[in-house]
Amino acid sequence: MSIVYDYCGGLYINLTNRCPCRCEFCVKNYTDGLGSADSLMIEIEPSVEEVIEELGKWPVANYDEIVFCGYGEPTERLEEMLHLAAHIKKTYGKPIRLNTIGLSDLIWGCETAPRLEGLIDTVSVSMNEADEEKYMALCHPRFGKGSYAAMLKYIEDAKKYVPHVAASVVGCISHESIEACRQKARELGIGFRVR
Repeated sequence: MSIVYDYCGGLYINLTNRCPCRCEFCVKNYTDGLGSADSLMIEIEPSVEEVIEELGKWPVANYDEIVFCGYGEPTERLEEMLHLAAHIKKTYGKPIRLNTIGLSDLIWGCETAPRLEGLIDTVSVSMNEADEEKYMALCHPRFGKGSYAAMLKYIEDAKKYVPHVAASVVGCISHESIEACRQKARELGIGFRVR
């Protein structure tokens, strides 16, 4: 089990395998590991102290940013993630990115974006489709209808507290959907990428 791993030249932190979505394309359905990680499947979620210990084994100074992203939704462990972000800022002074599905408010039942201020430098939200019906069919959020709207609201909220916000989509959706998502990101005033 890998808690910290190198992927495409970035240093990633894998906090949990829990996620409120069951996305059709999820990479964990096809492989146990990515990058330097043999396995990102977590049997017991690591403590904050264990993550800090693992980080200490890596040449953190060699990386441009630290990314919260593994085989689950990082905000399922919001408190631990924020504690670690504060530690990373204080110890390493590195920019921090959160890769998220943007449903943190539904997970916790309150607005969570304000808590990112001063700790998270970039939020990348998996938009994945341009309307609720297609999103529901692709991502199967456990919260049901309203999840897509909650994700878009999270993007709007994150813009108030985080310097850089972007949306991403998977390359397996249609060209028309990709372009519709690109337009939606433009309307939201955020970055966009196909992953």
